Amino acid sequence: MSRKNQTLGEFIIENQSSFKYTSGELSRLINSIRLAAKVVNHEVNKAGLVDIIGAAGDTNIQGEDQQKLDVYANNKFIQTMTKRNIVCGIASEEEDDFISINSQDENHQNKYVVLIDPLDGSSNIDVNVSVGTIFSIYRRVTPVGTPATIDDFLQKGNQQVAAGYIIYGTSTMIVYTTGDGVNGFTLNPAIGTFYLSHPDMKFPENGKIYSVNEGNYIHFPQGIKNYIKYCQMEEGDRPYTSRYIGSLVSDFHRNMIKGGIYMYPKSSKNSNGKLRLLYECNPMAYIAEQANGKASDGFNRIMDIEPTELHQRVPFICGSKNMVEKAEEFMRNA
Repeated sequence: MSRKNQTLGEFIIENQSSFKYTSGELSRLINSIRLAAKVVNHEVNKAGLVDIIGAAGDTNIQGEDQQKLDVYANNKFIQTMTKRNIVCGIASEEEDDFISINSQDENHQNKYVVLIDPLDGSSNIDVNVSVGTIFSIYRRVTPVGTPATIDDFLQKGNQQVAAGYIIYGTSTMIVYTTGDGVNGFTLNPAIGTFYLSHPDMKFPENGKIYSVNEGNYIHFPQGIKNYIKYCQMEEGDRPYTSRYIGSLVSDFHRNMIKGGIYMYPKSSKNSNGKLRLLYECNPMAYIAEQANGKASDGFNRIMDIEPTELHQRVPFICGSKNMVEKAEEFMRNA
């Protein structure tokens, strides 16, 4: 039975029987993510003191400037998971292609692949605003013992066995699910241990916060414009409060606790949307649904979308169930 202030390690051991697969490999994988998170957290917290903020001088596959901490976080998560001989493949938002990991043991039984956004919201690093890491875990679909292929990564979100995020803020938290609810663990920096601080997290069915970059309003589809006007209308429990940080992890985390909706729709500037299906939308959708929320592209369930490429983008609407359904209604009727 989980209890508040239980360590993450204790929680993983005690709840292993609730995992869909109980080989122990998934537990070790989550432990490796925990370790990498502590290392990255240390660097994030001293970013203003050392030469690790600012642009690295390169761009990632999406053509976005890579921040120095982007590169650092990407390397640390890949190194940690590779050295522990747990996964057969890793795909990162910062890498052009997936990484197939061949174990030193020719008879390796590694069954999992990980997709990761190593540092979400990294444009906020230089101004000391919360950033995060997002991860998604699948069981491979190709034969165990063979090199991972693209088919192992291009799975629908409804095939995820675990997903989560780390938020590096005023406190550092790991929030994750293995399909049996969502739990949050806060790092005690004095001893380097994560403790269960937010058991059984749930989105309120209704909320009063809407999170969207209204600077792009003119480029949004009419349904989203109409929904934003609805949020601003003085009627009943409205107007809602506008809160937008520009870091998906931070906006999502606040809305899950307080109740709200996050929107990054398609626009005339980004006809397919901006967020990545595999690295951002699917894991956040899995967490949302496990926390009594909902995630949609405006018309369809995010986790039912068939991926066609590693860096595929989609529109994303996520949060309190009734708010998402109302936004979908405006999209259908536009």
